Amino acid sequence: MGLTDQVLPVGAVYDWCLQANCGAVVLFSGTVRDHALDEQGRLREGVSHLTYEAYDEQVVPAFEAIVAELRQRWPDTGRVVVLHRTGRLSLMESSVLAAVSAPHRPEAFEAARFAIDALKASAPIWKHEVWSDGSDWGANAHDLIDPSEVTS
Repeated sequence: MGLTDQVLPVGAVYDWCLQANCGAVVLFSGTVRDHALDEQGRLREGVSHLTYEAYDEQVVPAFEAIVAELRQRWPDTGRVVVLHRTGRLSLMESSVLAAVSAPHRPEAFEAARFAIDALKASAPIWKHEVWSDGSDWGANAHDLIDPSEVTS
């Protein structure tokens, strides 16, 4: 788990999550798309790139808290990965990965959904969007919450 300014290793993360005692691996990859909603809810087309910034010293502890809460809620989970990229990302590049292996698919899906939802709610990471007629910090800024408060 952690931050990197390098391309996220989607295939390697999936491979690492494979375990003989786990019949399911769910991997979520958030990618840069060509549109965004601004703070007023207006559609901004022509997104060219995003830039992610993070409070580095606080992200890994936030990710550790997410994984700890995940394992408390789904104690049979196998391997868990939470990775986020920083810096400038182009269209279709992965910005975030949340992957979970578990003995069965229901808990793998639920735990992976929790991991990405908790990351969005509790990790100090911000995105700056650039589109064809302007730029701004990503919509939905909010106060960070503890992973135990996240419902999925």
